[in-house]
Amino acid sequence: MDQAQLRELSDQATVRLQNKPGTASSRRGGWMMISTILIEAWDLYAISFLLIFIKSEFDPTDVQLGLATAAVQGGALIGALIGGYVADQFGRKRVFITTMILFILLAIAQGFSQNIWELIILRFLIGIPLGSDISNGYAYIMESMSKGKREEMGSRWQFMFGLGEVVAIVVVTIMYIAGMDHQLLWRVGLGLGAIPALILLVSRLNLPETPSSLVQRGRFRDAKASSEALFGDSLEMLPNEDVKINRVKVGDFLKVMWSDPIKKRATIFGWISNAMQGAEFTAFGFYLPVILVTAGVGVTGSGENQSIVGTNVVTALVYSLATVAGFIAPMMLSRIGHRGLSMWGFGLSFCGLVVGAFAIGIDLKPLIVIAACVLMWGHYWDASNGMTITSMVAPPRFKATASGFGYVFVKGASFFGAFVFPIMTSHWGPVGATLAVSLLSLTGFLSAKFILPEVYGYVEQETAALERKAEAAG
Repeated sequence: MDQAQLRELSDQATVRLQNKPGTASSRRGGWMMISTILIEAWDLYAISFLLIFIKSEFDPTDVQLGLATAAVQGGALIGALIGGYVADQFGRKRVFITTMILFILLAIAQGFSQNIWELIILRFLIGIPLGSDISNGYAYIMESMSKGKREEMGSRWQFMFGLGEVVAIVVVTIMYIAGMDHQLLWRVGLGLGAIPALILLVSRLNLPETPSSLVQRGRFRDAKASSEALFGDSLEMLPNEDVKINRVKVGDFLKVMWSDPIKKRATIFGWISNAMQGAEFTAFGFYLPVILVTAGVGVTGSGENQSIVGTNVVTALVYSLATVAGFIAPMMLSRIGHRGLSMWGFGLSFCGLVVGAFAIGIDLKPLIVIAACVLMWGHYWDASNGMTITSMVAPPRFKATASGFGYVFVKGASFFGAFVFPIMTSHWGPVGATLAVSLLSLTGFLSAKFILPEVYGYVEQETAALERKAEAAG
C-alpha cells in the first residue's frame, strides 16, 4: 500500500476509536493525565507562598526574584514546544514516563539550592518536563476518552490547579505554624512536589499507549492490543503487521489547521486565550499572597506570624472558591458552550481586576478580597478551555503538536507575567500594575466575542465527516 492508502486506513481506524464509548480503562487514563496539573500547581504556586522566606535568605534583586518565579514558566514553554512534537513522533507513554522521572529528580534538587542563581537554573530545568507532560497529557485525553467526555476532562484542568494550590497553601501554613526553620521551610516546600510525582509515575506505569497514536505511526499490531485494553476492540480492519507511515511535520500541521476556517479561528482564539489567561493569573493571582500581605488583609493581630497565617487563610479561602469555579466550568459547556464560558470568564476577570485596583488604591480590605474572588472565579472559567479547544480541533496525527503549540502561549505569557509584574509594581505601584493586567482580560473577552466560533461538540462533527469519507471509500 502507498502512503495515501495507509493514511486512509489509519483514518478509518481513528474514526472508529473516536466513536468508542468510555470504559474504566479510558477514564483512568484521562484522570492520570489531568492529575499532572496537581503536580504543576504545587511547583508553580507553592513558591508564591515561600517567596518571603527565599527573599529573606538570598536577598534577591527585583529581577532575580522575577526570574526565580518565572523560570519554571520559561522552561515549560520550551518543554511544551518540543514535548508535543516528540510525543507525536515517538508516542505518549515514553514521554509521560520520562517527564515524571525528570520532575522527581529536579524537584528534590531545587531544595538544595545554595544561591538564587542555582534556584533560577533548576526551576528553569524543572519547567521542561512539566510543559512536555501537559502537552502530551492533553493528546492522551483526546485520544483515550469517549466522545462527550474528552472536552469535560480537558476542561477540568483549572479545578485540578485550584486543588493543588489549596493543598500547597495548607501544607506551607502548617509547616510555618509548626515553627519549622524558615531556611528549611522553603526548601522542603519545593521538594515535596516529588512525592505526588512519584505516586503518579507508579500509577502510570501500566497505562497503555493510546491506540490512535500507534495507528498514526503505523504500529498496527500494538495499536490493536492497546485498543483492546482501552476499549475492548481489536480493530480487525487493521492488518496484523506494522507499516511505515511518513512522519508528520510541523509545516504540515500549520497547513492543515490554516486550511479550515473553523480550525483556524478556533486555534487563533486558543492561542490568544492561553496567552491572556496565563499572563492574567501569573501577574495578579500568582502574587496575590504578597499583595494581601502588603495590604494587610487577613492580619489577626500584631507581628509577622499573625500576618502570614491570616493572609494564607484568606488566600486559601479565595482559592477554595476558585476551585469550586473550576469544578463547575466543565458542567457549563453544554449550556453556554466554549464561547459563552470564555466571555463570562474573561468578563468577570476584567471586572475583578478593575475593582481590585480601586480597592487597593483606597485601602478597602473587604473589597480587595471580594475583587480577588471575582477575579479568581472568572479566571478559572476563562482558563478552563483554551487547551481543550486547541487540542480538540486538531486532527489525530497532530493532537500533541497542537497541545504543545497551545501550551507555549500559556507558558510564554506566564513567564512574562511572573517576571514583569513585580517590576511593574515597584515602578507603577500595585494599582497601576493591576489596571495594566486588566487589559489582558479585556483582550480575552473581545477575542472570544469576535474570533471564536462555537466549537462545542466539534470532535463529534469532525468524526462524522471522517466516517462519511470512510464509508464512501469502502
